[in-house]
Amino acid sequence: MLSYRHAFHAGNHADVLKHYVLGLVLDYMNQKDKPYWYIDTHAGAGMYSLTEGYATQNAEFEQGIAKLMSAKNLPKPLADFVAQIQRFNTNTLDFYPGSPMVAQDFLRADDKMRLFELHPSDCKLLIENFKGQSKQVKIEMQDGFTGIKACLPPPPRRAAVLIDPPYEDKQDYQRVVSMIKDSLTRFATGTYMVWYPLLQRPEPRDMINDLMHLNAPNWLHVEMNIHEPSTEGFGMFGSGLFVINPPWTLPNILAETMPVLTQLLALDETAHYELESQLA
Repeated sequence: MLSYRHAFHAGNHADVLKHYVLGLVLDYMNQKDKPYWYIDTHAGAGMYSLTEGYATQNAEFEQGIAKLMSAKNLPKPLADFVAQIQRFNTNTLDFYPGSPMVAQDFLRADDKMRLFELHPSDCKLLIENFKGQSKQVKIEMQDGFTGIKACLPPPPRRAAVLIDPPYEDKQDYQRVVSMIKDSLTRFATGTYMVWYPLLQRPEPRDMINDLMHLNAPNWLHVEMNIHEPSTEGFGMFGSGLFVINPPWTLPNILAETMPVLTQLLALDETAHYELESQLA
């Protein structure tokens, strides 16, 4: 299925949570001198305009990154994330970076990116956004669920992997589990970040249960609900991330900052977050 375009949702509450956690993981990776790979299985276009095109139709960023940008007295980790987004803009919020651009901001000279994007239009935009960086970045118009196999284990034996398929096809939930299971046999020590939407259907919860039953010794699970589920049963009311082999610092940082982030992005009084982890 190739109908999904992330530009419709650029900068929304789910992007904020996903990219905030991604930045925390990569910042931790940078604390060691040894290089690493960043692998993105569903990379999207890389950069999104918030002033024209798809993003303006629902303007989801107004209830997401825009709220964070206008907030005062943020905890340092959230303030650092806001500062990163501001670097892609001038005086006003005109652009929102996708996960590849967020990651590139952290990468050092010896680190490398492997980006997969199956949608022809988005892949073309992705290549354009990374023109002239072929030494560090490799982009393939391919299904990341299968493409990742050729990347593992990465030569430096260090990697952070982001998996955030559109989930338009409900089979994607089980494909995530199968991919993680296979990836752990190839490269058990990598950090794997699985993003997923909170919906009124069983597949997201079943996927998380399956990931927990993979018996990975170290994991972290965070969810953020921003409003009560609709009475019609449709729509995303939050999102979550399941991280295998997370930085040991991540639980404490999220425990400090998720109350602030959830309060800022809440759309009604039912908004809340959940955070659990297991670190061996």
